Amino acid sequence: MPKESSIQITYTDFDSAKELAYDIQSVLATAKEYANNAYAPYSNFKVGAAVLLSDGSVVGGNNQENRAFPSGLCAERVAVFAASSSHPNKEIKKVAVYSDGNDLISPCGSCRQALLEYEEKQGQSIELYLINSGNRVRKFNSISELLPFAFKFNNFKGEIGEE
Repeated sequence: MPKESSIQITYTDFDSAKELAYDIQSVLATAKEYANNAYAPYSNFKVGAAVLLSDGSVVGGNNQENRAFPSGLCAERVAVFAASSSHPNKEIKKVAVYSDGNDLISPCGSCRQALLEYEEKQGQSIELYLINSGNRVRKFNSISELLPFAFKFNNFKGEIGEE
């Protein structure tokens, strides 16, 4: 007999980034700065991201388009890949994503999967902050809240997924 289930996602909305702690405001400002330098000649949709690491350093990224679509890369993946590449032994604490416009954009499926893998790898939640041009903010306490049925390490058989 079929059994219906449901999933609840929890997030917090803020009317202004000024309601947040200074370190978060700084990361959000960095994401906005990076959006200004995004390479988006085809969509004109500029997105910036910033990653706060466990030592307090911040690594930014922005979307990078390419006419050989889909060869470009979203801001979120640019930022976390750069952070992991240049600071491989530091935990990712927070990720901020800025987009110009009235809407709060959410990471695409590929970015959600990439972010979740770093959360799983470090065994600790990564807070996600979304911010728009009106300075409105949405906070998620964990990337897993955005991808409840994720493809996880334990889905593999063999060495990678063995626990």
